[in-house]
Amino acid sequence: MFYRPMLHRGKAMRATLAAASALAFVYAAPAFGKDVGLYGPVAENPVMGGRLNMGLLVEPPGLDPFHQAADARIRVTVLMYQGLFYESPEGRAEPLLAESYEVSDDGLTYTIKLRQGVVFHTGKEMTAEDVAYSYNYIRDPKNGSPGAGDFATVKSVEVVDPSTVRFSLSVPNAALPMALGNKYGAVVPAGTFDDENARNLMNVQSFGTGPFKLVEFTPNSHIVLDKNEDYWDKGMPYLDGIDFAILPNSASMLVALQNQRIDLVALARPQDVKQVEGVAGLSIERWPSLGQASIDLGAETKPLDDVRVRQAISLAVDKKQIMQASVGDYGTVLGTVPAGLQEHWGLALDKVPMQGPNIEKAKALLAEAGHPDGFTLKLTTINGYDWMDPAAVTLRQQLGAIGITLDIQKVDLGVWINSFRSSQMGFTFNDWATQPDPNLLFYRHFHRKPDGADFRNWANDEASALLDSGRAEADPAKRREIYDKFQTILADTAPTIMLFSPDHITVRGEKVQNYVQHPTGWYYGLARTYLSE
Repeated sequence: MFYRPMLHRGKAMRATLAAASALAFVYAAPAFGKDVGLYGPVAENPVMGGRLNMGLLVEPPGLDPFHQAADARIRVTVLMYQGLFYESPEGRAEPLLAESYEVSDDGLTYTIKLRQGVVFHTGKEMTAEDVAYSYNYIRDPKNGSPGAGDFATVKSVEVVDPSTVRFSLSVPNAALPMALGNKYGAVVPAGTFDDENARNLMNVQSFGTGPFKLVEFTPNSHIVLDKNEDYWDKGMPYLDGIDFAILPNSASMLVALQNQRIDLVALARPQDVKQVEGVAGLSIERWPSLGQASIDLGAETKPLDDVRVRQAISLAVDKKQIMQASVGDYGTVLGTVPAGLQEHWGLALDKVPMQGPNIEKAKALLAEAGHPDGFTLKLTTINGYDWMDPAAVTLRQQLGAIGITLDIQKVDLGVWINSFRSSQMGFTFNDWATQPDPNLLFYRHFHRKPDGADFRNWANDEASALLDSGRAEADPAKRREIYDKFQTILADTAPTIMLFSPDHITVRGEKVQNYVQHPTGWYYGLARTYLSE
């Protein structure tokens, strides 16, 4: 049976005034208690050693955390690479390679003390020089990182002393600590990218500070990680290593699970989950999500450049019907943010404009836009994202009701990523997770170029101005008002249609203990997992 495990909650990290006469806040790294730590719950008496076999349905196009944007890459590389902060499941930026930090009273200077005794997988000890190099590299647009926009407010990253760095900002950025996590980028040894082959080398060896290090990556086959014996959090990880098996489809994954060749897997389709319900030795667990399945409508593709056409498509879509076709009831229908952000940052669902299905209004908008008889449109889906197949069939039926004929084309993830990076998305399904902050969800994706990437060529000045204001505003209530206005414009003009957040569903063998799935879908929890035999 499905159940929702209670996620282990860490003690809230609290800000305290540095002194009565100062306005700077000081944030300290949480202590490692008996109940919870970074990456997941701390096991009281874990069995040390052993190798875990985990199945992967989507292969990472590469393992370079600076230049590779695929979520399939992030899921794995968070175990090898670390940033200054960790994205806690509760939505806090907790010090990771940072030990503590201070923010100036004007919000323009972050002074960060570094954790001591951290050693790279290369054997070099981490210093402030490495931290400054890494973040200066990622924020430089010339280096081609998809995460560069997250650091657009950073004017400089400077070494104060060997254990201290200073980030100077052009404008306040309330989301900076969360951006200093490791979705894009990480702390690597200074000079790493001086080697012109560094990007390729990251598929052969890892240069990070994480609990596991890369041994081998063989495309279409497997990824092998070994325990980092020099990891700074002593006693962690519990496993000797992880062997990721890249399998071609859900059918082969289910066979591997039942034959005990795979110990743990994340499944996306309810029909797959039902096939292992009641199988002896397997436990099925359901977890909340910060991910989203969506439709992107790139304005570079005619007639999607006409807002009325995008609005008509939005009104023709029945989100619940698409979700049920894709993942059954194992998800949450969305308005304008992933399910995990709705309570704190989402526009109230009854206030989201252009929500369907409203076929008559959709037809009227198409006629007004000069398409009374509809048109043909290519829909791109991605190999390996199994939910997209039934979703595409359902969407074709829904849009057929307003005269739009869908031509469905499947591409490999690498091809899709190239279109994404070049802002040539067209009409496509998307599947992505976010960190728990609205700036990191929206800014890079939807702000006008050059400050944002504007992947869908939306080019909306009013929305971009609101994103600037939301990033700079520190007061949560005022930020909420700003992002409510932004989301209203987003839904009304429909450069994207957020469909649903699929629950994370994991299936594990009975020997797999202490695994907690992070709401991003990334595999942080493997650092706290152990095998009972």
